[in-house]
Order: sequence, then C-alpha cells, then structure tokens
Amino acid sequence: MNIRELRADDLAPLLGLYTHLHEHDDPLPSAPEVQAVWADALANPRIQYFGGWDGGQLISSCMPTIIPNLKRACRPFGVIENVVTQSAYRGQGWGRALLLRHALAHAWQARCYKVMLMTGRKDESTLRFYEQSGFERHGKQAFVARPPQ
Repeated sequence: MNIRELRADDLAPLLGLYTHLHEHDDPLPSAPEVQAVWADALANPRIQYFGGWDGGQLISSCMPTIIPNLKRACRPFGVIENVVTQSAYRGQGWGRALLLRHALAHAWQARCYKVMLMTGRKDESTLRFYEQSGFERHGKQAFVARPPQ
C-alpha cells in the first residue's frame, strides 16, 4: 500500500475510482472544464487529495479540506469528502489507512480542532467503519441543502 498526495496526472485514475463511489451520478462536463476544476483544486493549498495505490492502480482516495475559522482560538476545522475504495478492495484497510494515517493526520498537523465527514450510506458496516476510524456517529446533526430544480 503506497499512500500519497494526488498530482495533476492522477485525474484519470481518480475519475475511474469515483465510479465506485456512487452508482448513479451527474454526468461530467466537458474534458476542459473537468481539467480546469482539477487544476483549481490542486492549486488550493487548503484542499488535498490522498490516494492509496497498489502498483500503478489507484485503489482508494479521500479529499480533506482545511477551513479557516475565527472561533476555537482561530483553529481551523476539516471536512473530508469523497471517501472511496474500489469495491474489490473494501474491508482490507485501505480506507482506514487513508483516513487515519493521512487525512486525519493532515488535519491535526494543520491544528484543526475537529474534522467532519458526512455519508449518505445507511448500511451499518459503513457507519461502523467511520466510527472505528475515529468519527462520532451522534456528535452533531448534519443538514444538507441543494439548489432548487
């Protein structure tokens, strides 16, 4: 297991991995627009993409973001999104290694006072996975707003 920060040339493997995240997702815009979003994300020092590799294959990834904050002695907080592991590799420690060893360590090094993660998954095994990775299931209530159709 080789875990490292993703680079500009890792976009194609990341997009391939994302097919394991949601069964149905909105279609991607044009390739130039996707590339521009990727370049913008990589240029932002508060956004990281970590990936776990098996040889040349991207197996798992997550995206922690550090958000400045004027509360909690001006300590930032973190948000982790898009936690995904290829279906065939689930249950083998890839996700936990990314969350615990890299994403959370990155947030603690940045002095975050907390890190939040949301999931739309309802299956107990996924919820236990997040709890065993250091997240509290009942610590806060999340609300999600979406734009009007």
